[in-house]
Amino acid sequence: MRNRKKQIRQLARKREAGLSLLELMASVFVLVIAGGIVVGALIGMTRTQGTVSNRTEMHSSIRSATELLEQEIGQAGSIGLPGNVTVHAAISATGSQSVTVDTSAPSGNATAGMFVGEQLAVDTGANQETVAVTALTSTAITAVFTLTHVATAPVVALGGFSSGVVPPSVAHGSSDTVLKIFGDINGDGKMVYVEYTCNTTSGNLYRNSIPYDTAAASKPALSSGLILLPNILANPNNAACFTYQTKTVLGVDYVVDVAVTLTAQTQVVDPQTGAFQQETKALLNVSPRNVFEVYNLATLPGVGNRIQVIPPSVTSLLP
Repeated sequence: MRNRKKQIRQLARKREAGLSLLELMASVFVLVIAGGIVVGALIGMTRTQGTVSNRTEMHSSIRSATELLEQEIGQAGSIGLPGNVTVHAAISATGSQSVTVDTSAPSGNATAGMFVGEQLAVDTGANQETVAVTALTSTAITAVFTLTHVATAPVVALGGFSSGVVPPSVAHGSSDTVLKIFGDINGDGKMVYVEYTCNTTSGNLYRNSIPYDTAAASKPALSSGLILLPNILANPNNAACFTYQTKTVLGVDYVVDVAVTLTAQTQVVDPQTGAFQQETKALLNVSPRNVFEVYNLATLPGVGNRIQVIPPSVTSLLP
């Protein structure tokens, strides 16, 4: 009986003894391995996410820049006035004269958007004629009229600019690194002059957009506020940022196609490779449709009055 009780007490003490040191070490070893696997997986996922995030941000930035370039190049060369313009009083005589005009433009400047050398269509139907502006004030235009016109006859700007994408052949025109365009770029009747500068030295693509009649002395210098796309690099094989397809009619060059190539890199290094990721984006056939339409007009007889010359104020902004 006593032996039986002793065996029971020994068995109870054995059950309460717990793990041995060897068993404890084995358990800890297994836990360390499992924890290492989990932590390694988490670190790997974090690095992968960092890689994806870097590339997504870079791709989004370069895509946004090229989409804006494509849109604005396509609109280059368009012409318009910021409001509806009409003749203030009847034009009862022909010849060179100053004619007062009215506008619905909020600015109240009746000749806003007009420039010396511009060809304006006056009136409608059989009584419409195109006159070239020889002088202007804020309320009147001077031109040679060959027909008479009633009061409130409309005055509109038709056609487009032959140099809406300023050709490289023009003095201080577009180049491999600087794209110069102008016209009613935003489709609101307000003409602007836009420069895109691809500067791989500073590593930035700049966009400088100003009213077309801005004084040359007031043209903003390149600054951080004009950066459209940062972290750009030289293109593979030193390819030009901008190239142009030009056609010539009667000695006038028309840029009918623009190719854009941009290379950018991520803001920070790839957490997996320790190097910057890079991407090259190319737009090979961006057509300035307004310039192309004017080029087509230039190949036809009798429609030269729809081909607008470059405004003097734009010429002064080119250098």
